[in-house]
Amino acid sequence: MPASGGNLPSTGRGRRAARPSGDDRELAILATAERLLGERPLSAISVDDLARGAGISRPTFYFYFSSKDAVLLSLLDRVVSEAEAAMRAVFGTPAATSREGWHRAIAAYYETFRAHRALTVAWAEARTSSEEVRALWSSVFERWVQQCAAAVEAERARGAAPAGLPSRDLAVALTSMNERVLYATFSGDGPSVAEGDVVEVLLGIWLSAIYGRTPTG
Repeated sequence: MPASGGNLPSTGRGRRAARPSGDDRELAILATAERLLGERPLSAISVDDLARGAGISRPTFYFYFSSKDAVLLSLLDRVVSEAEAAMRAVFGTPAATSREGWHRAIAAYYETFRAHRALTVAWAEARTSSEEVRALWSSVFERWVQQCAAAVEAERARGAAPAGLPSRDLAVALTSMNERVLYATFSGDGPSVAEGDVVEVLLGIWLSAIYGRTPTG
């Protein structure tokens, strides 16, 4: 996975409908935002801070983004695109066992957001005050729930997993758990799982919930 502030594709979240993907000034604003979020919360970062860090003027900043919240949304777009590309690769490659398949999926999700841990914390906190962030994350979450529910149904259909709770309800609960565990680990908010243990802990819970045991195939 790319490190924080890497060369991420442009999604056109700025003031104009679209920008060339290689626009250095837009990417500089985004890289500055991610770097500053690793140092302090979004509320303590100003548009002037973002413009200065990107080496541009305040008016030039507004040529690309309408606000610092728009920058945060653009960053969320990009990291979600990374996560979904990683998940497509996982689900598009046959796994030798069910355990291997779920392990790869959880690890891909975890590694993507760990590479952008400051952003992950910022988004979770921004949801309480930003309707746009809530709406965007809700649409992303819904896609992941549908993907997980479909995978559970496929495992039941082939006889690998027993019938049980409605697959969508199970998917909502498990995906919500992932989100909360990662937030606690990355932010230090309350009891948390050590970073080195997160994937195995989550995997064990997913396997128990889906199969009622550790699957052998």
